[in-house]
Amino acid sequence: MRVGSRTTRTACARTASRGSRHVHHGQPVHQKPGQVVLSVPFGARLLAGKQVIEVVPAALPGKDSAVALHRLQQDPKYEVVGLLTTLTEGYGRISMHGVREELLHAQASALGLRLYPVWIPPACVNTVYQERMASAIEQLKTDGAEAIAHGDLYLEDVRAYREQMLDGSGLELLFPIWGEDTSKLSRWVIANGFRATLTCVDPKQVSRDLAGREYDASLLDDLPDTADPCGERGEFHTFVRDAPNFTAPIAIDHGEIVHRDGFVFADLLPATGAV
Repeated sequence: MRVGSRTTRTACARTASRGSRHVHHGQPVHQKPGQVVLSVPFGARLLAGKQVIEVVPAALPGKDSAVALHRLQQDPKYEVVGLLTTLTEGYGRISMHGVREELLHAQASALGLRLYPVWIPPACVNTVYQERMASAIEQLKTDGAEAIAHGDLYLEDVRAYREQMLDGSGLELLFPIWGEDTSKLSRWVIANGFRATLTCVDPKQVSRDLAGREYDASLLDDLPDTADPCGERGEFHTFVRDAPNFTAPIAIDHGEIVHRDGFVFADLLPATGAV
């Protein structure tokens, strides 16, 4: 299966509440050394006599989506073939996370996966979000994808919304890390080589000073008891700059801290001199 990057937490309504951030219209194809990408049509393949389902995970750049992607890649039933991510028109940044498009492309390159950007307008209303996502789903089906995966953990309303969005589409919906203990998962993420930085913080739930911090054991210790250690309730969002399935880490520089629309954003830039 192909799995895409995780989509925004609850669709356009939550995206709008977090302000506007975006990327451009290119859909580059990246590949790992020695790997041929898109040399054959997308779709089910037979490996060792078993059908492999091609999946597209939704909503990089965050750590939960990165973990869901990694889990799928460890499962021989699935083949991840692309990444699905929402971007806000006119800003060159990823919706909700506030991450620059250059860093999204760097993630895709490090993973050797194709990007499927879904462009949404600023202050996007839910009907427009659904229309744009429906078009993206049709493109995925045309390219042979059989499933979409999300990195959600336990929010039933979010899962129900995603199920409603995909109902009747013909694509299977996967939740590779659903129901995992977030206290244990947060420590597992750190111990297993995922390196992430907090790019967006909700100051109503956690300290604004966490924006720009590394997602590490020290940060987990600094979270209030009321916060989910994986940020599942929107306490914070992250950018993953290295993971076990990256061909190389992504070098970043820290930019300014910006307060906008009730949230605190830490601007990350490609490191000076980085390709």
